Amino acid sequence: MSMPISANKWIWGLCATAGSFVLLSSLLLFFLPEAAAEPSQEAVKTLPHWGYYMAAAAATGLSCIGAGIAVSQVGAAAVAAISEKPELLGRVLVILGLAEGIAIYGLIISIIIIAAL
Repeated sequence: MSMPISANKWIWGLCATAGSFVLLSSLLLFFLPEAAAEPSQEAVKTLPHWGYYMAAAAATGLSCIGAGIAVSQVGAAAVAAISEKPELLGRVLVILGLAEGIAIYGLIISIIIIAAL
């Protein structure tokens, strides 16, 4: 049976999400300064394709949060399994790698989204 996620993990997850949002927003501001530029009096210009950048950031951020939760659950079970049967180390590492692959899939989707521009 899986155990419910405690309140501390939820708080940690929310803080990590907020931190990721601030980090990604500051990176966008750093690499795309025209997004934060003051509009001129003549014409108001908006950043084209801003939705693509936000979708890429959301894909990476949310997949990393999901991978973190998966690795925390699998890692705890892996330590318990290895302590009882050390010969399970190879199998457990493969399963941990699959859980970490979730973040890589999100990064690949982000690269595909940005490359579509």
